Amino acid sequence: MPFPILPAPLARALSERGYADPTPVQAAVLEAAAGARDLLVSAQTGSGKTVAYGLAMANMLIGPEAGEAEMLPPPGRPLALVIAPTRELALQVQRELLWLYAPAGGRVTACVGGMDPRREARMLADGTHIVVGTPGRLRDHLERRNLDPTGLRAVVLDEADEMLDLGFREDIEFILSATPPERATYLFSATLPKAIEALAERYQRNALRLAIKGESKGHADIAYRAVRIMPRETEHVVLNLLREADAPTAIVFCNTRNAVRHLQASLTERGFSVVALSGELGQGERNAALQALRDGRARVCVATDVAARGIDLPSLSLVIHADLPHDAEVLQHRSGRTGRAGRKGTSVLLIPNSRRRRAEQMFAIAKVSPDWSGPPSADDIRKLDGERMLSDPLFSEPPAEEDVALAGALLAGKTPEELAALLARVYRTRLPAPEEVSDPGEGRAPRGVSERPPYDPMNPEQIAALGPAVWFRLNLGRRDNADPRRLLPMLTRRGGIGRQEIGAIRIFDRETKFEIRGNAAARFAEAFARNGSPEIQVEALAGDAAPAERKGNPGGPKGFASPRAGKHQRHAERSGPRPDHKPGRNTGRS
Repeated sequence: MPFPILPAPLARALSERGYADPTPVQAAVLEAAAGARDLLVSAQTGSGKTVAYGLAMANMLIGPEAGEAEMLPPPGRPLALVIAPTRELALQVQRELLWLYAPAGGRVTACVGGMDPRREARMLADGTHIVVGTPGRLRDHLERRNLDPTGLRAVVLDEADEMLDLGFREDIEFILSATPPERATYLFSATLPKAIEALAERYQRNALRLAIKGESKGHADIAYRAVRIMPRETEHVVLNLLREADAPTAIVFCNTRNAVRHLQASLTERGFSVVALSGELGQGERNAALQALRDGRARVCVATDVAARGIDLPSLSLVIHADLPHDAEVLQHRSGRTGRAGRKGTSVLLIPNSRRRRAEQMFAIAKVSPDWSGPPSADDIRKLDGERMLSDPLFSEPPAEEDVALAGALLAGKTPEELAALLARVYRTRLPAPEEVSDPGEGRAPRGVSERPPYDPMNPEQIAALGPAVWFRLNLGRRDNADPRRLLPMLTRRGGIGRQEIGAIRIFDRETKFEIRGNAAARFAEAFARNGSPEIQVEALAGDAAPAERKGNPGGPKGFASPRAGKHQRHAERSGPRPDHKPGRNTGRS
């Protein structure tokens, strides 16, 4: 269904933006607004509602005296007011209305917290057509008489449920009470709780209620994934998900500011271009972060829920919930940052086994059916890297003359196979290295049932049953960022063994030596050679594992026993685990 007849400048603006047909919410609002009714609209974010109410109030703003030109009158007292819950959403609405009303000579002014109120007061005094703002700042301008509401013909409350959740009810009632009673009032809300209905009953006249049926399946453009994780591997799984998706823009949600700071630092350290959004940032910092995401200087945003409300990034295709949302409504608000206005998106939740039941209850309330899986492995990502490298535009573009000349010089000293390997290495060095992560499986065994008794390092019988230890060498060391948190999941997954079967781990600059206890050594070596990337290799060491290094050789790894080590420590190194030893931990001792 095409758009109805609109003022010519607005129709031209839609055409220039590629709008051919209205979205369901736009079609319903335009049809209802033709009867000059107040509207109470239930519609989700990302459904095109900003354009919907921008078009709905056009006939009220462009008076009959405009004639065939259908232009707005000279700017003066504002004709329309849009109230939004957050600075980001208000600024986003301003941008949308600016392009929509630009051909009609529209002037749209934003009044939001964090900006200079004196500059806003000057812009209001110079005249405007539409004011978009947050409740607190709008009330402040009304109280200071900077904002004259007497000429308002339309008032819009955008995402009214969020405004009430954020505690703006008193400010909203103050603003609405100051506006002319004959105004048209459009109230938009993703949900319609009793508080919203009470607000509508008090400040709207015979409002027409619209529940957009097309929005009830508001997840049609969002694919949901539930990824099983080990809690201590959360950061590594986030990294692998970002690498797997290779999204132009992604947002990662955390529940606290501290978690945001920590994850931002971790991802930045690993080579991602990351910005953060949390309540502790000033408005200038928030604007700079959002602009970096829009122009591509940053590709990942780590944010808290409140800080990310109202964000609209056209290239955002991936949402990761590093921390589980508090409830189904938060899940929907977070996920709604992607899959907007017909674009496809993915929402990924990281779920430890201990929180699976709560997650399933939340999915049932939100009426979504996610695909469950383990986290993407490092090998999966390396395979994707190979496919992406071959599809890179550089491979399809004809080489320039200087490229051909350089290729000839390279071939004079290297074989084609060597050059291909170097090319692959150069391509990989541009990308953050994937992490080795583990899949905790479909869930824990039922209570009272255990496949094997838990390993008890205090139990001599269990220690003896494990048999003698075998030392192995791994071709990764400190220069490869090897540490126990990364190595343990890789060794257990590729080697098909449990963590209790891994003893001491000793990390050197270029290699790592580790123990495999009991009768698992042969099984481990066979499984490790069969699974995973051939670039990562292990080999069994004959006899003792570098006894000179065990003595605290200055060239050895950090944390080794020094020559001053006591009798008990040296005995423990010869005899196996100490009574207080925890298997799988890198203590620097056996």
